[in-house]
Amino acid sequence: MSDPQLTAGGVADRGAPHGGLQSLATSLDLLDCFADAESLGVSQVARQLGVSKSSAHRMLTTMGDRGFVERDEETGRYRLGMRLYELGQAAAARSKVRRLAMPLLEDLRRRTGQTVHLAVPDGGEVVYLARLSSGAAAHQLGQVGLRFPAHTTGSGKVIAAFDPAVAAACRVQGFRSFTPSSIRSSVDFDRALVDIRRRGYAVNDQETVHGMTTVAAAVSDHTGVPRAALSLVGESRLVSGHIADEARLVTAAANKLARVLGL
Repeated sequence: MSDPQLTAGGVADRGAPHGGLQSLATSLDLLDCFADAESLGVSQVARQLGVSKSSAHRMLTTMGDRGFVERDEETGRYRLGMRLYELGQAAAARSKVRRLAMPLLEDLRRRTGQTVHLAVPDGGEVVYLARLSSGAAAHQLGQVGLRFPAHTTGSGKVIAAFDPAVAAACRVQGFRSFTPSSIRSSVDFDRALVDIRRRGYAVNDQETVHGMTTVAAAVSDHTGVPRAALSLVGESRLVSGHIADEARLVTAAANKLARVLGL
């Protein structure tokens, strides 16, 4: 599964669906417009989809009637609606990997006192399926379900280090930076992956959020390919002096999850 790519030519560039399938594809494209934007106006949606403002308005109205988007009466802008949140929560609750990971995440948080995550790869990105918050990280990190470029996260880097397909997808999508410490080139990326393979775990030092450090380990199948990753994140001043200890705990939890999943 990879992120849909909107083009200047509009949704017609995505393939050749017709009739009802085209309408469905356009509706899904509309929802994807909000992946990186908290709210959008009708003109912005129309421009991203390559459709007229009237068409965009009709689609947004229909989506609003079903609860998939909602309109801010003060600004006239649209944002994702609660129905999508409900569906996302239902999907997460039915995820086997999430269900089996939760006790391990609880134990890892108890042992470390840090915020802990479960993430899975999606192309050149990672999607967070679970987060148990603790300390300062609880206030500085976004909500569960957000996706990030893999090269900017500990979980993404440890997955990419042992999965050439994820690493290749990262190179194709480029190296967007969030902080001055973020990886910005393929040379730096490849160097980081070599270091991770040597250590067996990833350290993400203020590359996603300034002042926060992550330690991550892969949940790999019997062939060595990561299917997920566990990580902990905390204030750099608290985590940086205990990397080896934190890595030992995260790696043990990741290996246990792999066994529980029967990988």
